[in-house]
This record gives sequence, C-alpha cells and structure tokens, in this order.
Amino acid sequence: MAKAYYLTLSGLLALGVGSLFIGVQDVSLADLWRDPDVLHLIAISRLPRTLATLLTGASMAIAGVIMQLLVRNRFVEPGTTGTNEAAMIGLLAVTILAPGLPIFAQMLAAALAALAGTLGFLQLSRKLPPQQPLLVPLVGLIYSGVLSAVATFIAYQTDLIQFIGVWMSGEFSGVLAGRYELLWLAGALSLIAYFAADQFTIAGLGQGLAVSVGLRYGQVLALGVATISMVSALVIVTVGILPFVGLVVPNIVSRMMGDNLRQSLPVVAGMGAGLVLICDMIGRLIRHPYEIPAGTIFGIVGAIVFLSLLLGRRSHA
Repeated sequence: MAKAYYLTLSGLLALGVGSLFIGVQDVSLADLWRDPDVLHLIAISRLPRTLATLLTGASMAIAGVIMQLLVRNRFVEPGTTGTNEAAMIGLLAVTILAPGLPIFAQMLAAALAALAGTLGFLQLSRKLPPQQPLLVPLVGLIYSGVLSAVATFIAYQTDLIQFIGVWMSGEFSGVLAGRYELLWLAGALSLIAYFAADQFTIAGLGQGLAVSVGLRYGQVLALGVATISMVSALVIVTVGILPFVGLVVPNIVSRMMGDNLRQSLPVVAGMGAGLVLICDMIGRLIRHPYEIPAGTIFGIVGAIVFLSLLLGRRSHA
C-alpha cells in the first residue's frame, strides 16, 4: 500500500513540474534563474493552472466515489446523474435574476441546484430494480439529457448560449492567480470525505444494513450529497464540466486495490489529479501554441472506458 502512495505522489510531482514548462511561451529551467519575468509568469499563470488542474481532478474523482457508494452502482458519477446539468441551471438562474452577485454567491446557487438535481436522481435510482444495475447509468444519462435540454432552452431564450458553451468546455486556459482559489474549498471537502471514508463505505452496503450496525445513515447521506453538489458547483463555476473523471478513476483504482475506501481514497484523488493534468498537458501540446480543452480529451477517453465497463459487465453477466 505504501508503494502505491509513493508512486502516486512521485508521479504527481513529476507531472506538476512538467506542467510548469508547457505553454505558449517556451520556458527552460535556466530561465528561472536569469529572467525575473519567467518567475512572474509561473507565479501568476503556470502554477495556478497546475494547482487548479490537480484540485479539480482529485475532487471530481472523490465526488465520483461518493456518488457510486450512495447509489450502490459503479457506473455513475456526477456527470452522468444530472448533478452537473442541475448546477448549470442554477448558474443560469442566478445569471438571469441577479447578474451582479459575487462569484461565491453564484457558486452557492449552483450548489443548491446541484443538490436538488442529485436528490432527484437518488429518488429515481431507488425506484429501479436492484437486479438490473445497468438501468441506473442509463436512466442517469436520460435524466442528465433532460436537465441539459432545459438548461439549453433557458439559455437560448435569454441569449446565454455562450455561457453554456463555456461551462461545458472544461478547460484551464483562463486560470490565473486570483481566479481559481475557490477550488481549494473543493480540496477541503475532499479531505473531509477522507475522514468520513469508513462511514461512506458502510453506507454503500445499503440503508438497512447500515442502520443495523449503528450508522446514522441520514447524516452520512446528507454529507455525501452536499460534498458532491459543492464540488460539482465549484468546478463548473471555475473551469467548467470535466466528464467521466468520477467514473473512470474509481473503477480503475477499485480493480487495482479493492474496495477499502480509506486505503484507496488517496490513490483515487492522486490518479484523478494526474489523469486530468495529463489531458491538460496533451491539450496544450497537440496544436501548440493553440489549446484543446482538457475536458474534450478526457471526455473521449472517458467515453471509451465507460463503454468498455458497460459492455464488459454485460458480457460477464
């Protein structure tokens, strides 16, 4: 287990250092010592972007784990259960009704909408037959599609389609010092989730069994839903939607390390951060000096993995 932690940490450090030297302006290690403008560039742009990418990937991966435990299904995450789309509706509402509110108030409105959307999906999932687990992600995708259509209709009627495009893109090119700090709150929520890992594991066994062993199921459910909603809202407000992070990473880690959440959660966070950072770096390199959003690259990879998980489950059913 210690080896997995060491590999994860060393990999993140290597990727983080590499990310600092990728961009429109070529930067070398020697420039750090002889050119103060390079240090300024790294301080206001490259370092905040790298930190934002790491925080986004880690928090979205952890939110995906919590969602899977609460729904008791490996094929769901906030991006396939309507949470992100509900957050966009909340952002549209506050943009239309109170456009002058500060960004924290916008995030709070998005979080409340995401909370309502997540609770709606949980209610739907409980009505589905447990012996057909593939119905859960399919219903989630339909539910997400309906909410996305509502958001698009509202945006079209109010000439805010461009906002939907920004929130859907999931890219880090606009991240600068002073414009990403809300993501540290997402990191703090992920840390809280680590301390509640055992409770989430027990809750994943089902409400009846969890209550029988003395777990306060309602409180754990509320903590989980609040964490998912807040993380989703923070990420969307800051960088946009990154699909499949919370689905792909937990499944990969679970196959390598099993279902002990307290042991695997640091690796889930590290792998989520690393994969998103890799996609962001690839997006900066493919069409240099132009960029492809990290969400686009991860969406392609995540969709392939998602389909393989679904088809693999079906072939072994």
